[in-house]
Amino acid sequence: MAVVCALVALVALCLPLTTDTTSAQNTTAATQTARTAAEEDCEAPEKQTLSPSSADGDTIRAIKNREGEKRKLIVGVDQNSYRWGYRNPNSGKTAELEGFDIDLVHRIAEDILGDPDAVQFKAIPTDQRIPAIKDGRVDMVVRTMTINCARIADVAFSAPYFKTGQQVLAPKSSPVEGYDDTLAGRRICTAAGSTAYSTLEADKKDGDLPASTDISTTVPNQLDCLVRLQLGEVDAVVTDGALAASQAAQDPTVQLKGDAFTAEYYGVAMKKDADDLVRRVNQILVDYRKDTANGWQASYDHWLSATLGKDAKKSEPPAPQYLRTTG
Repeated sequence: MAVVCALVALVALCLPLTTDTTSAQNTTAATQTARTAAEEDCEAPEKQTLSPSSADGDTIRAIKNREGEKRKLIVGVDQNSYRWGYRNPNSGKTAELEGFDIDLVHRIAEDILGDPDAVQFKAIPTDQRIPAIKDGRVDMVVRTMTINCARIADVAFSAPYFKTGQQVLAPKSSPVEGYDDTLAGRRICTAAGSTAYSTLEADKKDGDLPASTDISTTVPNQLDCLVRLQLGEVDAVVTDGALAASQAAQDPTVQLKGDAFTAEYYGVAMKKDADDLVRRVNQILVDYRKDTANGWQASYDHWLSATLGKDAKKSEPPAPQYLRTTG
């Protein structure tokens, strides 16, 4: 198989300000109680986020108070995922980051700081997304990050901004037909810390994946799996169908095999206590989806319609639902 060059890179304080300290404390306590209960009884993690608000809280004020060149939104992104977050070598000398996720980052920066380019991008591998948030290296991560029950114990998520599902990618000539018994005796590659790996691990333990399937190959970045597949070091890749479709567009010798076998949602990830930022991002997402000229649909048409199809409805998440809090 000819090796195709992969694109590898060169909100409770977000309520209106009030002098009523008791009311603010009650609201914060109610938010924490609702969030804790949601984590303990997690069935629909994509619904466990805070209601939208445009108000500034401590987190947003800290971002706005950064001085000079540092007055930017610091965002963890991918720089290797074609059409999502990648450096286009044909975009000029700087090879700026482009893609569906990058469009969303610019929209968030424009809303919070008044400048879509007031962003400091930090490329982070798949398995470093949560550590980067918890360590304070980034304000948020916008990197095809699936909202799931395990992750909401460590970080807070926005409402979903994209719907996808796990899918199998394999050479066109491969006898692998999908996520089924044809994976018996096959070597599968996944990204470390990804939902793909945790799904395969659980399914193998439960007997839903053939016992002879080798899932030991994990890599820091999901795109590395495509390279392993091209080199013949693995027989298949399991990843989000949205990402797999973009990889198939890069390499005409591979294709998606079978249907998606999970339903998952991407969200913007932030620190657990950044309630105001979570609420603000949720408000931005509401407005972004309503903006037919320069919002979600326009970005989908530009970046993803060529690989996922012109009908965006299967990728558009349902109307968001939020945690209920009382104060």
